[in-house]
Amino acid sequence: MKIVLVNGSPHKKGNTYLALKEVSETLEKNGIETEIFWIGNKAINGCIGCGKCIELKKCIFDDVVNEFIDKYIECDGFIFGAPVHYASINGAMACFMDRLFYGKASLFKGKVGASVAVCRRAGGVEAFDRLNKYLTYSSMVVISSNYWNGVFGNGDMNDASEDKEGMQTMRILGNNMSWILKCIECGKANGIEFPKLEKKVFTNYIR
Repeated sequence: MKIVLVNGSPHKKGNTYLALKEVSETLEKNGIETEIFWIGNKAINGCIGCGKCIELKKCIFDDVVNEFIDKYIECDGFIFGAPVHYASINGAMACFMDRLFYGKASLFKGKVGASVAVCRRAGGVEAFDRLNKYLTYSSMVVISSNYWNGVFGNGDMNDASEDKEGMQTMRILGNNMSWILKCIECGKANGIEFPKLEKKVFTNYIR
């Protein structure tokens, strides 16, 4: 079993990384393989709504989004971490998530998922909520902790490790995800598969 943790921060080894690393180490202690994937600090195109990804299951912009799909989509689950910019996730992570999930929700169904928001002071709950919207739209099994998945840390000063409660939240998240993964594996071994999804029904309010 393998979980990929996505670091959406422009800082490769900043506070978002520290939060994800805490989860990663807990997963590893539970026998779950992990890898932290950094989206980088270069510009990421936003979604242009062309719809080609519905057919291709990839984006027409061949960049870090397609790199992620090519390497990791067969993994058992994902944790998406992002810093807070203006009470939401940062712009690059927003573009990454929009293009990763748009038209490709079927690639994520039945996989486990979680979100982590890292902020200096405020906006963490809003960012956490936005990240979770991608997961809940895609029929993922969303994993909780004992609090909303957030850690406090300032800029690139790497002080997230001083948020003891936040780090405990990350460890509990890792333990909970490990347990669910093992439950799913046990279920599959006994013939219990993820429910077959109905064909999506769209209801437009203006016709």
